[in-house]
Amino acid sequence: MRRGPGRWPGRGLGVGLLVMARTLPAGTDGWPVGEQRLWSTPYGGVLCMPGGPLPGRVGGSGYVREVRTHASVLHLDLDAFFAAVEQRDKPSLRGRPVVVGGVGGRGVVATASYEARRYGVRSAMTTREARSRCPHAAFLTGRFTAYREASVVVMRILRAASPLVEPLSLDEAFLDLGAAGLGDLEVDTVTAFGHELRERVCAATGGLTASVGIGTSKFIAKVASDLDKPDGLVVVPPGTEQQLLRPMHVSVIPGVGPATAERLRRAGVHTVADLESVGAEELVRLVGKAHGNGLYRLARADDDRAVVPEREAKSVSVEGTHDTDLTDRTIMAHLLTRQAGEVATRLRKHGLSGRTISIKVRLHDFTTLSRSSTLASPTDQAAVVARTARGLLSDLDTSGGVRLLGVGVSGLADWVQEDLFGETEELDEEPETPLDPAPEARRSWAPGMDVVHEDLGRGWVWGSGRGVVTVRFETAQSASGPVRSYAVDDPRLTPFTLEQT
Repeated sequence: MRRGPGRWPGRGLGVGLLVMARTLPAGTDGWPVGEQRLWSTPYGGVLCMPGGPLPGRVGGSGYVREVRTHASVLHLDLDAFFAAVEQRDKPSLRGRPVVVGGVGGRGVVATASYEARRYGVRSAMTTREARSRCPHAAFLTGRFTAYREASVVVMRILRAASPLVEPLSLDEAFLDLGAAGLGDLEVDTVTAFGHELRERVCAATGGLTASVGIGTSKFIAKVASDLDKPDGLVVVPPGTEQQLLRPMHVSVIPGVGPATAERLRRAGVHTVADLESVGAEELVRLVGKAHGNGLYRLARADDDRAVVPEREAKSVSVEGTHDTDLTDRTIMAHLLTRQAGEVATRLRKHGLSGRTISIKVRLHDFTTLSRSSTLASPTDQAAVVARTARGLLSDLDTSGGVRLLGVGVSGLADWVQEDLFGETEELDEEPETPLDPAPEARRSWAPGMDVVHEDLGRGWVWGSGRGVVTVRFETAQSASGPVRSYAVDDPRLTPFTLEQT
């Protein structure tokens, strides 16, 4: 008996598991016809035979991890997602540099279109620097509702293709092709599937493009999806993983940021091939035990992580990894405030609140820290979550640089303790910081926000100031539209919401 690829925590056996086992015909999942095999899934284990599955149970620790022998892990990444949605919905911005994030001098870039990236604009950069690099770009605040709507469409397509989909964020996910019901997992088959999947996503989202990578592991699939951006597809045939990785800079490996790369450079390690030549003990000495062992494995394309679908949420969280280590505490505070706004929006959407607020901070050396604080009563208010998160950050030493920040709320409940004085606390940061401000906070006209005029219909805010708001009237289905200016209190102009569709 051979043990199947992947490893998930063991769970009780049930009907869902048996159905999943039957979707893997003998000989089509990388195992010889007629040979017994143990397939591990999110729900437990099944001893599979060609004539049908025989129920059995193995604890999570009983599985043997093995790297897959077929390119059966797919990574899909929507290209410049926030900016692409803005260009889709605003015809006049197509082909132009677009920057989404905070628009004020202390704001932070969330996403830049590929046109803006040519000028050196990138995520987590201050808006001030982005304006200096690309002054002719369109700088817009985010529309989280529109981004979430597009993401739901994409995730629905992925889940229709395979029951094993692991979302990483709104704009990227892993998919296990071994459960997709394909005739086989040969390179030609998965390549054709990748092309078809990208076409489905583009058609269903009104033109959004996605880059897809397919390989024998999550690591390889993620690397592959970055090789032909935007709107590309790269399949890494089994057995060629190390050939692909060896010429690449060590920073291609997850967790190798500037600080780790500098340590490795001082040791003479520049490429993955150099890293592969270093022993495990030496890597542990250079970068620490956990990180060193991980680098040793990944340098050899040894990654057995399974694609784990979503489970019932016990918390709501948002986190982001940054290409360049963050050292400015002001930027970190703004990013936490933005993430707190996203978390609060998701809580309210599902009618939830939470008592425990936590932050996750991954330092330059890949050390991961977490801090939490428990409130007296549950909250779904962005201001409360943001203020608590910033307070937790202030207790940490981040002088060496931060590569990941995250905010979460746990201890979920379906009620909120009302304020005794009947007032709702406003965010104590500049109003541009949340990606999707609540309607009641939209007393100013934020660049990019959707509006509707009694006579001219739908449009979006081009800019505002000195008592005047300028609007371009166009939608995703129209041509580039006219620009008009109005007094900020003109009763004919109001914010547009999805409920009005």
